Amino acid sequence: MPTPAEPPAGGRPGGRSDATASYDDRVPAPASLHVAAFADLDAATLYALLRLRVDVFVVEQRCPYPELDGRDTEPATRHLWLELSRTPVAYLRILAEPDGAARIGRVVVAPPYRGRGYAGRLLRAAHAHVGDRPCVLAAQAHLAGFYARYGYRVTGPPSEEDIPHVPMLRTPPAPASGGPASPAEQRRQDETDPEAHPGRRGDHAGADR
Repeated sequence: MPTPAEPPAGGRPGGRSDATASYDDRVPAPASLHVAAFADLDAATLYALLRLRVDVFVVEQRCPYPELDGRDTEPATRHLWLELSRTPVAYLRILAEPDGAARIGRVVVAPPYRGRGYAGRLLRAAHAHVGDRPCVLAAQAHLAGFYARYGYRVTGPPSEEDIPHVPMLRTPPAPASGGPASPAEQRRQDETDPEAHPGRRGDHAGADR
């Protein structure tokens, strides 16, 4: 079973999602964070995560492309998601690249939950999981500024496609003399998260190409 990265809302252990739950099931409890390898995902959780990705990347964004690219099942891949009322409402995945870097992608937030800082919270969790490895991603060109706030920089020109993406890199920052950002500073950073815009293909990070 997936391991909650922090105590789940409502005290429900593991990562199993109720397939009958709706994205519109809003509850006052904070979203619970979960991290799992593919082998640790039960059928209901996997279905819910893939449904969220397809609902946004294929249906909402009208991009008929192979969302299931074969990399979800790789042993080193990690799936991170936030869950409310037994339903995943935000998600990203971490891939292991041949050069040792971690690739972040498939960053998605369900429409009713955008604007709550969930993408930023998942990014911080991903960075904590990755540790001192560099991170790469393909960001929609207009969202490069969002990722810059989390330490990413553009490393190449935009792609030539309907929805331009730019390659970005984050190297582990040196320890700050003032220590990590306070919870209040993190909230201010997340509140500027452009989740009200659904993005294209990979939402914030773009497809893993």
